[in-house]
Amino acid sequence: MRAELVGVLVAVKDATPMALAPGMPPTLPSGPLLDEDASLQRSTRNWVHRQTGHLPGYLEQLYTFADAGRPGGERTVSVSYLGLSAAPKDPSGWRSWYEVFPWEDLREDGGRARALAESLMGWADEGPDEQECSTRRARVAVTFGLGELAWQPDMVLQRYELLYEAGLLAQAGGVEMHQDHRRILATGLARLRAKIEYRPVVFELLGDEFTLGELQRCVEAIAGQQVHKQNFRRVVETQRLVEETGGRSTTTGGRPAKLFRFRRQVVVERQVIGTKLPVVRTK
Repeated sequence: MRAELVGVLVAVKDATPMALAPGMPPTLPSGPLLDEDASLQRSTRNWVHRQTGHLPGYLEQLYTFADAGRPGGERTVSVSYLGLSAAPKDPSGWRSWYEVFPWEDLREDGGRARALAESLMGWADEGPDEQECSTRRARVAVTFGLGELAWQPDMVLQRYELLYEAGLLAQAGGVEMHQDHRRILATGLARLRAKIEYRPVVFELLGDEFTLGELQRCVEAIAGQQVHKQNFRRVVETQRLVEETGGRSTTTGGRPAKLFRFRRQVVVERQVIGTKLPVVRTK
């Protein structure tokens, strides 16, 4: 048995969420824990920087993958980390999330996800008995937000594993990845989607200055859903997440838009009063 560190490094460029996964098939940065590294986190930073030239800013431990039967021959324990980066100037080696998981992008009409849900219901009806059929139907409804149930953006891994179990990944489309890195990436995306609902980590993916429109498009890109513009801005303003810089952007194509910066003091304030940031609701 051997151990390795795997980095899920995420950035957003031009309203497209991306993961660093160079090569063909795409491969997440990975490597062994080195004796000279004082911690797993430092070792991960070093490996990502050494292999890609990118040094992650925000970094947190994600999950340990140690299942028997993982691809690659010798059994491997993979300790994964989620890292956030500003948009790369050179996007080579980066993959759009939605090239890998095309059904996760609902910003247009969500047609691909609905079609897959219908195929999954067909698979559910083919269960060995009625109890199993009923269980499968319930799983499809929960993971794909059918009927009265809402689509849960952070159920990325559950949807991927359900499609895998049903033998529908080929129909679903999307780029295959090295060994089980697609599953590791799904875990990272799920963590980030859940985290942006109660922690201001989205600002790690933006520059020092940004417009409110850029902030909204970044959130929508990560969530894979559009948000209500007025409600979103009300959340940002009432929670005092940003402050004006005094500058204006002329790249919006119309009237120059105000530039803002993240109020980093908000993190300390939330820790002191013990409250979470509100969920941004879709319309």
